[in-house]
Amino acid sequence: MSSFRTIESFYTDGACSGNPGPGGWGVVVYFEDGSVCEMGGDEPQTTNNRMELQAAIQALKFLAATGQTQPVALYTDSEYVKKGITDWVKGWKKKGWKTSQGKAVLNQDLWEALDTLNCKQVDWRYVRAHAGDVGNERCDAIARGFAIGKSPTLQQPDVLEAFSSEATNGNSYEKLQSSDVSSNLFTTDLAMTDSTPNSPTETNHNLSSEVRVIQLRNLIEILRIADDIATKGHLITSSELADLMDIHTSAVTSRGDNWVWRNWVVSRVRREGNQILWQLERVD
Repeated sequence: MSSFRTIESFYTDGACSGNPGPGGWGVVVYFEDGSVCEMGGDEPQTTNNRMELQAAIQALKFLAATGQTQPVALYTDSEYVKKGITDWVKGWKKKGWKTSQGKAVLNQDLWEALDTLNCKQVDWRYVRAHAGDVGNERCDAIARGFAIGKSPTLQQPDVLEAFSSEATNGNSYEKLQSSDVSSNLFTTDLAMTDSTPNSPTETNHNLSSEVRVIQLRNLIEILRIADDIATKGHLITSSELADLMDIHTSAVTSRGDNWVWRNWVVSRVRREGNQILWQLERVD
């Protein structure tokens, strides 16, 4: 019988300096008695998506070690993780871990691990990043700290010792490594919103059928172009991406480093001069 306190919720986040580049992940565990446990780690060469997945995996490993059967909420600011584990993964598995285009699913190793750990008691919830949510802000600071080589000071009460003890006795999915625990606090003042203005083609329902057909043809061409960009691995600027999506450039840059648009994950890769370069990855 587990001696763990009852977990109320997890917050998870990942970060990457360069994408690909040095990365970090962070998890904040909230217990019903008001106590908090924090975890984090780093990888020398990775991507933002892999760190987002790694954070969720570590949270579910912790949950598995507790033996808790009560429902628990898991908050992530990654639409990639949320939609992937609650929707896309079903189709990927049916297709033998292939996308609808027959290509290998990116980050399959981590998706398989997350899918194995996932259970019905986990309530996956999306939280908008940098919107003032304390749990999200804290795990973001942990992840970014590890990503830039800092050592965040983590709150780790006796519950973590119990976790390591149960891991040693073979009752956990995997023992937390000592590298997950470091020191020094790092904070971030980045801000973003998750709202994207609707394009005129999405909001005008009073057009003639002829005009709507033309707009549909234009949309198909836009999606074809996006698919071609993703397939060939081209990087595009914020203004080019805004033109593709038919939105203002500020609506692109305000969404952060990693988000989902239609059938693609859009990831910030790097800055060149005064332009941000983005990558599209097909995920369905």
